[in-house]
Parts: sequence; C-alpha cells; structure tokens
Amino acid sequence: MEGNHEPSLTDAEVRRIREDFPLLTGTPTVYLDSGATSQKPLAVLDAEREFYLHRNAAVHRGAHTLAVEATDAYEEARRVVAGFVGGAETELVWTSNATEAINLLAYSFSNATAGRGGEAGRRFRLGPGDEIVTTELEHHANLIPWQELAARTGAVLRWIPVDDTGALDLGAAAEVVGERTRVVAFSHVSNVTGAITDVAALVGLARAAGALTVLDACQSVPHLSVDLPALGVDFAVFSGHKMLGPTGIGALWGRTELLDAMPPFLTGGSMITKVTMETAHYLPAPTRFEAGTQRVAQAVALAEAVRYLEDVGMERIAAHEHALGQRLASGLAELEGIRLIGPPPGTARVGLAAVDVDGVHAHDVGQVLDVAGVAVRVGHHCAQPLHRALGLTASTRASGYLYTTTEDVDRFLAELAGVRSYFRVAG
Repeated sequence: MEGNHEPSLTDAEVRRIREDFPLLTGTPTVYLDSGATSQKPLAVLDAEREFYLHRNAAVHRGAHTLAVEATDAYEEARRVVAGFVGGAETELVWTSNATEAINLLAYSFSNATAGRGGEAGRRFRLGPGDEIVTTELEHHANLIPWQELAARTGAVLRWIPVDDTGALDLGAAAEVVGERTRVVAFSHVSNVTGAITDVAALVGLARAAGALTVLDACQSVPHLSVDLPALGVDFAVFSGHKMLGPTGIGALWGRTELLDAMPPFLTGGSMITKVTMETAHYLPAPTRFEAGTQRVAQAVALAEAVRYLEDVGMERIAAHEHALGQRLASGLAELEGIRLIGPPPGTARVGLAAVDVDGVHAHDVGQVLDVAGVAVRVGHHCAQPLHRALGLTASTRASGYLYTTTEDVDRFLAELAGVRSYFRVAG
C-alpha cells in the first residue's frame, strides 16, 4: 500500500455506503467479520432476484429466447469478473468457492499424473522426488488439497516457515524452493495477520525452478486493486461471498494455455464435445471445468458486486482499508496485555488484525465483545499450523471493509481494552 496516492474514503462516504447494505442499517452491531464473509448491498440482492424473475433458464443448452438471454447474462458476468482481476473470459472458471477451485487444480494435476490429458497434460504430472511447496501461514484450503495430492502422487510436501511475528521467512523460501519444486502455492494476504505477501519474490523463485504458482487471493481481490496477469502467477482463486457477492460462487483464474492443457476434474454434461459409450472429448477451458448445472444466478449477482466495487473505486477502498488496518494495529499495540499478531504498526496490511489477549481465551473474548455489540471472528481461522508456530491455539480477529468506519474500529478497541479487567486478569 505504500505509494498509493488515491484519497481514502471519508467517514461521510462510508456512512453513505452503509445505507446500501440492509443488514447494516437499523442495527447497533459493529460488524468486524468481513474477512469471513462480507455483507451484501441491495443491488447485489436485487440482481439475483431479477435474474430469477425475468431470465431464469438453463444456459448453454436451450435455443429459445429465454435460454439465450440467460446464457448471455452468464457469460457477461464472466467477462465482468474476469476483467476485474485483469483477465479474459477464457481465463475464468466458475466454482462454488475458492476451496473447490484449489481442489480442482489438485485433482486435475492428479489426473494428469495418472495419464489423463495426454501429452499436453504432461507438464502437470507429479511423482516421487517432485516437491509441492506451500507456506506455514496458509488457510487449510490451500494446504490440505496439496497434502492429498502429495499422498496420491508420491510427491513431497514442503513449506516456507514463518518468523516469530507470523511473517513469511523469504530467506528460508530461497532454500525451500528448488530444482525439484513443481508447484508453489501461497496466499496473497494472510487471513490471520493481514500481511501482504511479496508475490514478486515468490514468483521469481518459482519461475527459476520451473514451477507453477497458485495464488490464494481470497483476502486480496476484495480489498486491493489486483491484476493477476501482472502479478505473474499461473493460477489464482477467490470467493464471491467475501467481495459483496452471494455464497455458492467462486472462481479459478488461470492462464489460457495452462487451463486448456489441464485434464478436467468433474465430468458429465455441459463440458463435452462428443461422447460415445467408450470415450468422451472435452470442450476447451473454461467450459471443460464446469460440469453440470451452472451457478448462473450467483454469477450474475457476483458481477453486480464487482460493478458496485468498481463504482466506489478499488484504489479508494484499498486506501480506506490501509487506514483502518493502521488504526487497528496502532490501537492494539497500545493496549496492555494484548499481543498483535503479524506485522507491526506502519507495515502494509489490509483492514484486518488478529490478537491474543493474555490470560483470556479467544472464545471468551469474542463472547464479551458480542454482548457489547461487536461481531468479530474467534478461533484458529482455519490456520492451525500458523497458530501453532506462534504458540497459540486461537486468536481474536477484527476485519473491516468499505462499509467500516473509524468509529467501528474505535468501538472495538474500547471494548477490547476492558476484556482483561472483566475477567480480572489485568495488572
């Protein structure tokens, strides 16, 4: 975020934005759990409803007018969302969520290893002696699929460690990524620390090794201005529900030449060109990865969410979140008995911060805050290895978004400051 000269959203603008979110109006709750799921503006809710009211039909099947209109809406949504991350329509595959998107990659690589995909799929094959590299701070969704792929193929899973603040050890990364590395999978932004990864450094290491890169962009695409091709990664995943969109929709972005070479994961209708009783031939990407009934209404609604974000301006949203993140980090660093997890104040982060409260379990912290009308996330945030590396079992996370005001952050800090005395552990 250093060097971002776009003006941040003012609190007056944020209050105006909040009026578009039905759940945030008429409630005293301070919602600081956007890292888990975002709230939805009325425009997104209306877009999904409008599709069902006026254009509901199966896509890529019927020749009647309604089916054509539904197909056009579905593919226009793909164009809008792909463009939002700097991609083309041929580079965006619809999935149910980011977890499914990572599994799609892992199982496609596994199928290639089994000989599917022919000569084109050879580049995705793994075997004994090959290495898959991830990091110690990953969400389980970007760890377990690679564990399973290693188990199926005989490859070895390795990881880049974190230091005592939870930051990736890039010095160690140069030792972990080497000539045997075939895949490097890592997060753009940590869902626990809010830290922004040096993507260029890891892409450089992977390219030198001839490895494919997979970026978990779930916590970056909603909050930063992201151009995936410019980042140099080969694949990336993100989820709609974290970026004002509905649940049940996510995306895999990949370079066209790679997607076209990958064997499919799920098979069935909609993704084939010719089927006999013995064989099947598959359509090019992205359709070859979208078997069965598509997520049409959800895709249309996600495109509307993207339009909403673009209308506000991603650079301004990023600047606003940078300010929120610094306010969170600075305020937390001043509280006695509170350990800020991740980068210190002044370091670039999104509007997210997690803490350990000395002497109080995270679930108790969350309960006290909830009674006070502040909604946060507690637990290991699907990142047990990171918490274990930091000597923790759980933490308390506050995460904001474009509809979060500075007053929301200050209310959280004020309520958190009283937690230790409430449990009589202060002093």
